[in-house]
Amino acid sequence: MRRASFQRARHASSPLLAAACCGFTLIELVIVVAIVAILASGLMPLIELAAQRTKEQDLRVALREIRTGIDAYKQAVDEGRVAKKADESGYPPSLGILASGVPNEKDPEKHNIYFLRRVPRDPFFVDSQVANDKTWGLRSYESSPDDPHDGKDVFDVYSTSHKTGLNGVQYHKW
Repeated sequence: MRRASFQRARHASSPLLAAACCGFTLIELVIVVAIVAILASGLMPLIELAAQRTKEQDLRVALREIRTGIDAYKQAVDEGRVAKKADESGYPPSLGILASGVPNEKDPEKHNIYFLRRVPRDPFFVDSQVANDKTWGLRSYESSPDDPHDGKDVFDVYSTSHKTGLNGVQYHKW
């Protein structure tokens, strides 16, 4: 019994032996790193899915905002607050005009009417150097829904991305 306590005391006095009995082995460290790598690889698809959901939500909000601005412009034209030529449809000639404003024809001082604070950006458009209003595909009043193309006015907008959303529908068809 005395001998065991003597041996313990001798090991405790040696710093190298004390560190060896209290530290981690290389195998233990490799196993921990492997487990962390497996957990991280399982989280990566979830992180990518969350990022895609965020972009899709941004796309929904941007489309709703722009479409509401286009409808408000058309309503202002119908109410006579925005000037319209005889050959025009009553929809805005560009997306930029929704944010830059147009003169109010019913106001004696002709203050501008603004339909958007700013034109939102298509979240799936890759080139960050392009202006926000140029990131969208434009559909004119004269074009069909199946084959949208731009023209003299902006009747609707769509994403130019041909990627498929989580709901199985391509973004440019939203």
